[in-house]
Amino acid sequence: MRIYIAGHRGMVGGAILRQLAARGTDELITRSSAELDLTDQRAVADFMAVEKPDAVILAAARVGGIIANNTYPAQFIYENLMMECNVIHQAHAQGVQHLLQLGSSCIYPRAAPQPMAEDALLTGPLEPTNEPYAVAKIAGIKLCESYNRQYGRDYRSVMPTNLYGPGDNFHPENSHVLPAMILRFHAAKQAGDASVTIWGSGTPMREFLHVDDMAAASLFVMDLDRGRYEAETEPMLSHINVGTGQDVTILELAQMVAAAVGYQGAILTDPSRPNGAPRKLMDVSRLARMGWTARIGLAEGIAQTYAWYLDQLDAGTAVRAK
Repeated sequence: MRIYIAGHRGMVGGAILRQLAARGTDELITRSSAELDLTDQRAVADFMAVEKPDAVILAAARVGGIIANNTYPAQFIYENLMMECNVIHQAHAQGVQHLLQLGSSCIYPRAAPQPMAEDALLTGPLEPTNEPYAVAKIAGIKLCESYNRQYGRDYRSVMPTNLYGPGDNFHPENSHVLPAMILRFHAAKQAGDASVTIWGSGTPMREFLHVDDMAAASLFVMDLDRGRYEAETEPMLSHINVGTGQDVTILELAQMVAAAVGYQGAILTDPSRPNGAPRKLMDVSRLARMGWTARIGLAEGIAQTYAWYLDQLDAGTAVRAK
């Protein structure tokens, strides 16, 4: 099978690429952003017409943490909408029957009942700090649903919780919370700082999934025989949650990162900084019934990620300015 992986240089796309390559059973198609601008409709159309993949994995996205979402809302909604529209529509135009798109847990309402089930989508207002990004990812789900309904395609969406691991973005301004903490605690350890102050009250709760688990879950969902699954169990939804089903407070996360880094100073909080949503725990019971659960524990995963970060520091490639 010829599989096009959009976003293969990103954290998730790279993990999926590694696992597909390890299988050794498929022909893998990749293009860097310099080689193919996914926001360019004509470029994507020409690419799909030439390559004619059998399946597409849409892992490309403009992503970032609270600072990046607040600073660049126009880029977040525009670039993600354009990538989704171009890749999904042009895949359909070339007769691609199977597509998997990766979304985000931020699609769910800020006040959604916890844990957040798939049917919570569009039941209330979104978290304001990342609303433009969330709207774009919701649109991606609805694009897949619409092509399935109108044209009989099999386009599926997986909604991961907060991801981390090798390949993460360690930019000091645009990184997500876990790599941002690794940066700060590592720097504090190196400088001998007596304390580290984290944003917010430390009380919001977050769930974290290692990127290798996410890649495994994505391929599991992509490979699942829809007809057999639905005949034996229940209807397969257009979007499926992926996570661990367990969360920690931001302060607990900071303590775990400090332990992995070996930082022994005090950890302070700054309630004047934004907290984001109070809790974002995924209901992963549907995926568990399908037969998949996460394997990498958070403490183990953080230690692995810090070791990877140190390797990148040695190689001079730890920061992605994006």
